Amino acid sequence: MREGILHRRAVISPAECAAWVRGVYAAREHWTPNFEGVQFTVGRAWYTHLEEDAEDAYFAGVAESDALVERFLPGLAARLMAIAEQVVGASVVRRPGWCGPGVHVFPSGGWLSANGGDVHFDTEGLRPHELSARLPALSLIVMLQPPARGGGLRVWDARYEGDDEVENPDELESVTLEYGVGDLVAIDSYRLHQIQPFEGALDRISATAHVALDEKWHCWF
Repeated sequence: MREGILHRRAVISPAECAAWVRGVYAAREHWTPNFEGVQFTVGRAWYTHLEEDAEDAYFAGVAESDALVERFLPGLAARLMAIAEQVVGASVVRRPGWCGPGVHVFPSGGWLSANGGDVHFDTEGLRPHELSARLPALSLIVMLQPPARGGGLRVWDARYEGDDEVENPDELESVTLEYGVGDLVAIDSYRLHQIQPFEGALDRISATAHVALDEKWHCWF
């Protein structure tokens, strides 16, 4: 990994991605809506529950979340963890009591497709001692279905320094990583980033795992 960013092409084949995308749509009635429909997940994502004051629902639904992902997307969670192990060069286990890897769906024609996502760090899932010690942490995203145009990840040359707000990020150096089908992007969770706006009829569908090194590498969604 160079400067906290890793981009690998086609770590998952188009055929596998297509099968999991079909599974995502088969699970539509089970999608978890977030932020009044700005985005949805298959499986429960910690940061959405945190920001919507639904932490209890997240922890109460861990077994259900993992079972749902495995039912409709068989093998996806295990594949994400295997990819994480390749990236960090060590064994990765699920964080006890937290949901395993899952999927984000950003609808075509929705708010995020027009405006882009929030500019943010991925520090929400880091526990206080991990955050204060700045223990190594990564966010891994595999694109199952990229939108027709746009939807890349803009990553800034700015690291978390204890404040979630960064003044005038557009004045800082950045790079925008464009996804193809099955591409992996892994970034330092302490690095500022944003999903870019996108166009076209396709929803943006990505699989995500967050990992952190706390004696051993563990992952959550």
